[in-house]
Amino acid sequence: MSSVVNISAYKFITLGDLPVLRETLLEHTHQHGLKGTILLAEEGINLFLAGAQEELDAFVAWLRSDTRFADMEPKYSWSDTQPFGKMLVKIKREIIRMNHPSIRPENGRAPVVDAPTLARWLAAGQDDAGREVVMLDTRNDFEVDAGTFENAVDWRLEKFSQFPDALQAHRADFEGKTVVGFCTGGIRCEKAVIYMQEIGMENVYQLEGGILKYFELAGGQSYQGNCFVFDERETLDAGLAPSR
Repeated sequence: MSSVVNISAYKFITLGDLPVLRETLLEHTHQHGLKGTILLAEEGINLFLAGAQEELDAFVAWLRSDTRFADMEPKYSWSDTQPFGKMLVKIKREIIRMNHPSIRPENGRAPVVDAPTLARWLAAGQDDAGREVVMLDTRNDFEVDAGTFENAVDWRLEKFSQFPDALQAHRADFEGKTVVGFCTGGIRCEKAVIYMQEIGMENVYQLEGGILKYFELAGGQSYQGNCFVFDERETLDAGLAPSR
């Protein structure tokens, strides 16, 4: 049984007093012996942490006691060793940089499709309305190289801020189809699909919880390879175990 628990979670919520919040988070993560990275911005929080189960549970319970984070739902995976070397809490301009300040997920999420429904669509070759389903990978090229959904659209992005221009250039390719944007844990595809709606695209969805939640609920169905993660494990297989 792997002894180290890994969690990832995010929340788009307006945050103030970021330096104070940074110090509070550092204090509590150190108190529970956790390591990893937490990103803070005015638009929200994004975290990747690893440690003992009971310590992570205690930290998540403390974090949820803050009404701003009460509904955060971490995604879990496991490893035999600690995949992070230290604990960092960073203040950034955006928790995921897109350079489109009008995209504010806090003001309303784009439509979501859950993992079991998506797996059913992919197996059938169409959604419930009979439309062709196109999987749109919103991640960077080196992440896609580790694994992606079968026949997913991959624009060889070097950074997420290139996504809007790439979408504009290829928008016509998606006419009459259902487009499902996906990413590792949900944060990039949430912004990406809101942008799709903003430019007038219809029948667009984000994969709820990203690839990691898909692995948890649907296994590796219609997925080829592994999922890149930003820690020393590097990639996870469909069983959410390190694939190296």
